[in-house]
Amino acid sequence: MIQLFRIFLALFLAGHFAVVLADTLRDPSKYFYEQTLGDLTDDLQDAKDKGKKGVLIFFQQEECPFCHRMKTTIMNQVKVQDYYRERFHILEIDIESNGDIVDFDGNDTTMKKYFEKIARNKGATPVFAFFDLKGKLVVRYTGATSGVKEFLWLADYASNEIYKQMTFSRYKRKMRNQEREGK
Repeated sequence: MIQLFRIFLALFLAGHFAVVLADTLRDPSKYFYEQTLGDLTDDLQDAKDKGKKGVLIFFQQEECPFCHRMKTTIMNQVKVQDYYRERFHILEIDIESNGDIVDFDGNDTTMKKYFEKIARNKGATPVFAFFDLKGKLVVRYTGATSGVKEFLWLADYASNEIYKQMTFSRYKRKMRNQEREGK
């Protein structure tokens, strides 16, 4: 009888954990990025029409372990998806693709060439490029964040225009100090 109870309890807890996990994790390809037809001027207009703060382009490549980590540990979380989608029109661009797009200035280009125009280090991914509602690049962050908290800070940094006052490194230090002080 005790053995049966233990099996039932284990199954119950496993099922409960799966339900909780399902409520907090979602596929970023469905719940993080917006669908695009490749015309960034249209995407910018959508951002304006929906009252967003700007456009975020996630530049990634298939074999990038840091891109994979961001997708599977941070960008798949409901609170992250909701937080970002409330503030930004979010697009994903594969830096190895020669697919055609129209940039924010209305120029025809490819995804690969557009990445080369935006990125500082042409081979480093991921790159999170934040554009204001005029299509101007205002924040560029290369690499994976340390975790969810830092990724949410990046959203605040870009959406609240903190980049006009300080670097992101300085902003992170400020936020960590506030946490330590209990603010």
